[in-house]
Amino acid sequence: MLHLIFQSPIDSAILERIDSGDDVLFLENAVLRILKNGSLCVGLTQLLIQNRLYVLVEDIEVRGVGIAELIEGIEVIDYSGMVDLTVKNPVIQSWF
Repeated sequence: MLHLIFQSPIDSAILERIDSGDDVLFLENAVLRILKNGSLCVGLTQLLIQNRLYVLVEDIEVRGVGIAELIEGIEVIDYSGMVDLTVKNPVIQSWF
């Protein structure tokens, strides 16, 4: 399953619904919650053990967030990568 997370702040209940092996893409203002010094750092680092986490490069650029500011292990992708994720995952859950 692919989880598209737009919500900011990100509700911890959303993270609890992510199953092992799911892909997670952070979009829009949700990218402001995946910073190294953010409150979700520990939880997202744990999630990276069994899941792949992504962020859209255009969303971090628009918000002035540098790649070095993100939690280590989160992959930065472009729109083409987003399309690849939607093709790979037949089930998509959006969190607004």
